[in-house]
Amino acid sequence: MDTPRPQTRTRNAPAPTTTRAAPPRRHRRTWRRALRRDWQLYSLALLPLLFFLVFRYLPMVGNVIAFRRFQPGGNLFGEYWVGLRYFRMFLNDPTFWEVFTNTLVLGTLTLLFCFPLPIVLALLLNEVRTRRLKRFVQSVSYLPHFLSIVIVAAMVMQLLAMDGTVNQLVRAVGGDAVPFLQQPGWFRTIYVSSEVWQTVGWGTILYLAALTTIDDNLYEAARIDGANRWRQTWHVTLPGIRPTMVTLLILNIGTFMAVGFEKVLLLYNPLTYPTADVISTYLYRMGFESSNFSYAAAIGLFEAVIGLILVLSANTISRRTVGTSLW
Repeated sequence: MDTPRPQTRTRNAPAPTTTRAAPPRRHRRTWRRALRRDWQLYSLALLPLLFFLVFRYLPMVGNVIAFRRFQPGGNLFGEYWVGLRYFRMFLNDPTFWEVFTNTLVLGTLTLLFCFPLPIVLALLLNEVRTRRLKRFVQSVSYLPHFLSIVIVAAMVMQLLAMDGTVNQLVRAVGGDAVPFLQQPGWFRTIYVSSEVWQTVGWGTILYLAALTTIDDNLYEAARIDGANRWRQTWHVTLPGIRPTMVTLLILNIGTFMAVGFEKVLLLYNPLTYPTADVISTYLYRMGFESSNFSYAAAIGLFEAVIGLILVLSANTISRRTVGTSLW
């Protein structure tokens, strides 16, 4: 019985070839081409970059004096290394923990009131159909933002003085004048109230802009399903502006520890230190009044690290729970 022979290829027959698609040509030095093509646009970013480089990043080099002994008039980066001496000093200082607690309390109160109120005001303005009334409310609410903090503090001091408008109203109803600016218990209320008055109107701008991006078909579909105005706000409006809300919340948390230095410095006095003295004002007194720059730099670096941890934590939690984050 004959067995089949395996097929053999002739020696002179050409080997089968497979055609491969040529890889796409990669454009090299695309950033140089883009720079030559759009150099006018890139030049607009030059001044902001220089600003952040000079006033934000270069001053970070000065944080080295938190680990070195600095004397005014001496070496710019300190005389000699002292390690963590200044960090141990403020961690064992009861005054620091008092101002740290005041900072946490004022920061929490500011976040609780100044973050949601712009959202509420934006939702209310979005429901106003009279254009003139809407513009009037917007103008009135935006105006305090353009006032200097010095003017705002002066207005607060005039209104709450012993012979100011508020105490005149108190006397008119038969009460006794209250020294609001000299009592520690009133400072947090005064600060948060003035902060709300000055910032809430301006904070609605971003939310009103975000409201304009919501598709009207979503509201139409919600009305067909029988949703009232409250249901439409809860299921359509708030999810539509959620990315903006989360972004601003993370940014506000980043400045949580940096409670308004200028306003506190203008409004507080030694009588209100128990509730008004915060880390920024404590740094000011330690650095410029006591000339203890290394100690102040250590506290400032500690505050910056806490702020960085808060931003990273808020961004991570937001990305995992809501699905929206800064990065």
